[in-house]
Amino acid sequence: MSDPRFFPLPRPLSLDEVIALSGARLAGEGSASATIQGVSTLADAGPADLTFFDSARYLPDLKATRAGVCITTEKFAGAVPEGVVALVSPRPGHAFVAVSRTLFPASLRPQPIFDHQGVAPGAIIHPTARLEDGVTVDPGAVVGPHVEIGSGSVICAGAVIGAHVRIGRDSAVGPGASLLHTLVGNRVIIHPGARLGQDGFGFQPSPRGHLKVPQIGRVVLQDDVEIGANTTIDRGALRDTVVGEGTKIDNLVQIAHNVVIGRHCIIVSQTGISGSATLGDFVMLGGQVGVIGHITIGDAAQIAATSNVKDDVPPGVRWGGSPAKPVRDWFREINTLKRLAEAGAHRSGEGGNQ
Repeated sequence: MSDPRFFPLPRPLSLDEVIALSGARLAGEGSASATIQGVSTLADAGPADLTFFDSARYLPDLKATRAGVCITTEKFAGAVPEGVVALVSPRPGHAFVAVSRTLFPASLRPQPIFDHQGVAPGAIIHPTARLEDGVTVDPGAVVGPHVEIGSGSVICAGAVIGAHVRIGRDSAVGPGASLLHTLVGNRVIIHPGARLGQDGFGFQPSPRGHLKVPQIGRVVLQDDVEIGANTTIDRGALRDTVVGEGTKIDNLVQIAHNVVIGRHCIIVSQTGISGSATLGDFVMLGGQVGVIGHITIGDAAQIAATSNVKDDVPPGVRWGGSPAKPVRDWFREINTLKRLAEAGAHRSGEGGNQ
């Protein structure tokens, strides 16, 4: 349920508009009407809210919901309570999100702290920076020499955009983020506190101490990338650190120098990717995954949460564990250890009774 102080109530949507946006259809025959002013969970929704149902686990909530409209599958349309308009979709969650995006567009990316257009008083813009029409810069933001920013982009309060950084159109940089030695594409979202383009962690050990290695590459974010809050992406040493188009990275992720991430990957919070690792397209890494340097994870591979990857991973597989291995082998090991532990406990119990 949205708080109107943070996300103002949008204009109402008619049922016909909900159907058009979601691609869903009215369950059964006949006609229905409803006006939607918000979205909510099954349990919390009221008569002016849209909700959805796609898991039998929440069937009790569905039967008790007071929502105005519920999007569900054909299988469960009959369980929608009387008085609630039932819409049918093969993917209720996707249909629900399509409507939610229209109702609350401001929730999709960082917004200016002040309600203003253009460069606000208190922003620091270097004279050599080039900002297209339609760029919004908050008070306290710093835009350095020779920066280029495309129209529709937003630079929020306290953000620092270093010299020669380029940011495409319709992108957003959240409060307190910093971008150095970075090239950013179109429609990129960078959440608060993210750090991009700082030098990678590179040293040559010697008897006299550790010799710092120059990091002279860049960070390149392609179109439609999203970077979570307080995530860090180091610039490359000799080659660029690259994040491919459409990839979504959660909060508190560390991406080291020279890492190359493919298109449309998902990387979940507290993951760490060591230097010069390569991820193919559509790779998914669960939370707290560790990836050592100089290995390759193939296209569409999935790595379970808390796993540690030390070897190349073939395309299209599911691995897990520490060290990571095919999921079937990992589960077999876990079950074997469980049986051994239970057998040991049983023998200890027999010994104690003698």
